[in-house]
Amino acid sequence: MEADSLNTVLQSARQAVILVGGKGTRLGDLTKNTPKPLMRIDDNSLFLDHVIFNIARQSFDEILLLAGHLGEQFIGRYHGKHVCGAAVRVIQETTPAGTGGALLNAADALQEVFLLANGDTFFDVNVRQLDRILLKKSDALGVMALRHEPDSGRYGAVVLENGYLTGFREKEQPIHGGALINAGAGVFRKDVLTFINNVPCSIESDVYPKLADQRRIMGHEFPGYFIDIGLPETLEFARNTLPQKRYRPALFLDRDGVINEDYGYTHKPQDLLFVKGAVDLIRSANDMGALVIVVTNQAGVAHGFYGMNDVEIFHEAMNESLNRHGAFIDAFYACPFHPSAKVAAFRHPDHPDRKPNPGMLLRAFDEWPILRERSILIGDKESDIAAAERAGIRGLLFDKEDLSSLKSKALMHLQRVC
Repeated sequence: MEADSLNTVLQSARQAVILVGGKGTRLGDLTKNTPKPLMRIDDNSLFLDHVIFNIARQSFDEILLLAGHLGEQFIGRYHGKHVCGAAVRVIQETTPAGTGGALLNAADALQEVFLLANGDTFFDVNVRQLDRILLKKSDALGVMALRHEPDSGRYGAVVLENGYLTGFREKEQPIHGGALINAGAGVFRKDVLTFINNVPCSIESDVYPKLADQRRIMGHEFPGYFIDIGLPETLEFARNTLPQKRYRPALFLDRDGVINEDYGYTHKPQDLLFVKGAVDLIRSANDMGALVIVVTNQAGVAHGFYGMNDVEIFHEAMNESLNRHGAFIDAFYACPFHPSAKVAAFRHPDHPDRKPNPGMLLRAFDEWPILRERSILIGDKESDIAAAERAGIRGLLFDKEDLSSLKSKALMHLQRVC
């Protein structure tokens, strides 16, 4: 069993900050009247839609868009909206201040730890792995997501030594065989603002090198789909590939007895104890890009032992703990209905959401971009397996103490080529 760390003072990032203020001059006339992050990808989406969705689903509460050039377009499309439960706000600068200046301008709105990402870059990675690294290193002010790129001259290369970034090479200095690059996302502590001394300021060229000189910034290399739409040809590549990348297999998990130890109507955060192997399984699914979705019967609500608000609080605590372990759950579906419920509002003879009925899974298929044929469910009851079968996906019955026994089967199914 894996104990939770609810009493720790270290917190994972709940806020994501996306820089969307650049003019995108390399795209020429395309960005004359439209900001680069708002380039159309297909009939249904803009580039920034994909960036926001892929960040918001990783259990963030708030997303700040730091706008400048044509900022009113960001306000009109996103300000006040919610994506995967994350509230979106736009902060528009009044005068151009550079990427560092934009961050300083938003100082009052920043939380103590936040994800910082570029709005013109999409990197399909588990950013919660950055949380995991930063929380272990009290001396570091940030951890950047890195990628090995054959054409490093376009981006500028970074030097990584023992987990710390020790140098930044200028653009247009290609390295034979490629090199690691800053892939446009990192988790930072708010104290990074103390390194912004003048405005306008570029966080890439003015701040990051200073952090590297003092060994205050770390890096972690990821594989995964990556695209920077700074050039016409890369924008076209995004249009040809990004819509398909949105669709993913899903790992569906029952909750009590599969993710957390089941003490009978478990619902208090202080009672959260992970089943052995559960965190590793969830993190592995996150790392490969699969959605992780919980589908749980909650008869305790029907019987009046606790309310749906308590269920939500427990789920928030679960995700907060998972975030500190480098993992996250995309969505929770909970069914409070029961045939013999003591609470009349939740009494139902055979509610479509209550497993073995597949209602929660079917709703997830409607609400998330799921590749059904590559999805799978793990549960500890026959009713879980029956729900999976009725939803048209494979089910695996967990009847041991360690989820690692099912890990390889589940991951192979999620990544199989159809």
